[in-house]
Amino acid sequence: MSQDCQKKPWTFESFLAQHGDDDRYELIDGQLFDLEPTGPHEEVAAFVARKINVQIDILDLPFFIPQRCLIKPQSDLTGFRPDLVVLDRTELVNELRWHREPVITSGRSIQFVVEVVRSNWQNDYARKIEDYAALGIAEYWIVDYAALVGIRFIGKPKQPTLTICKLVDDRYEEVQLRGSEQITSPIFPGLNLTAEQVLQSATVI
Repeated sequence: MSQDCQKKPWTFESFLAQHGDDDRYELIDGQLFDLEPTGPHEEVAAFVARKINVQIDILDLPFFIPQRCLIKPQSDLTGFRPDLVVLDRTELVNELRWHREPVITSGRSIQFVVEVVRSNWQNDYARKIEDYAALGIAEYWIVDYAALVGIRFIGKPKQPTLTICKLVDDRYEEVQLRGSEQITSPIFPGLNLTAEQVLQSATVI
């Protein structure tokens, strides 16, 4: 990233105008973050998306996974670009920007979000947990397939961890899963997956 990108005080609108079509960046508190895409990272996101799409079809839900989507919380200096987001078609009539650009402003439109952990994992475990809960998103997964996160969050010794955040009232209850532990999803109760199936879906050299 150039020094100009690091220094410029971005608003959501200026970010959207310059990087709205660029999946590499998201905006948090006026600061541009490089999402650092890698092949294994994309494998994990694609694996989860495939499993979720099967559930959407089986249950005949009015949901879909967009190829590109920005989530704008109340702040005019923030725009999240999750690795996977499940939207509810029935709520999009209330999204005034949606028919012009892939921007979601209401948590009612969002059923499920996944973030696959990168080196800037603090955003996934701190800021996004707060903002996604404030938006009312019922379920949020944090997939740390490479055990990048600090021991404060996943314990010692560090090991690949799937954190399932379920909204209770206005806060997330977090459950950490590893190995053969079964995933329980309130949004997709028929999902038959273990933590290791998700965490091992990346090709590791």
